[in-house]
Amino acid sequence: MHPSENGGTMLVPVAFDGTGYKSWRRGVLRALSLKNKVGFITGNVKKPNVGHATFDQWERCDDMVTSWILNSLSKDLADSLQYIRDAKELWQELEDRYDQTNGAKLYQLHKEISDLSQGTFNITGYYTKMKKFWKELNTLNAHAQRNCICTHGAKANMHKAEQDRRLIQFLMGLNEVYTVGRGSTLMMNPLPSIAQAFFILIQEEK
Repeated sequence: MHPSENGGTMLVPVAFDGTGYKSWRRGVLRALSLKNKVGFITGNVKKPNVGHATFDQWERCDDMVTSWILNSLSKDLADSLQYIRDAKELWQELEDRYDQTNGAKLYQLHKEISDLSQGTFNITGYYTKMKKFWKELNTLNAHAQRNCICTHGAKANMHKAEQDRRLIQFLMGLNEVYTVGRGSTLMMNPLPSIAQAFFILIQEEK
């Protein structure tokens, strides 16, 4: 343990209250990585046997990590997890409770993407909003993507198909004033990346 580390530390600026687990999880993992303590929640830093020379030191570090995570939870959640034995068990409990692809959330996100249109946004504002939804969708689908066993070239083809689909979504939501830019983008073969299409439309907006 570093001399500056103490049990009162909060790993993220906002305590987790049961919503937004994915972003909270990323923040906690990043903070633990900076402190070189991720191994305590993954189990890579093995617990020594009782009586081993490093047992007391391991226990102090593990208690510290456990306290940090509990401090980063809302009071109600932290109170419900006070009797967890160690940091690994605490982390696993949180994963089991909250790290699931929520069907209702997935539906809501797809609907928001489908309903999104440029409206009063400028091109940059509209693009940024759409990118936010796509990033959230990527996070929800992360487990499925990791577990996918792809044949040679299939992964690249799937990625291109997904990027083309998102490009179409983006173009469909544009205001009618961008009909010319949309049409010229769709005529390109192969279809450009979303970033390239954004650049073309920015030029038209200017």
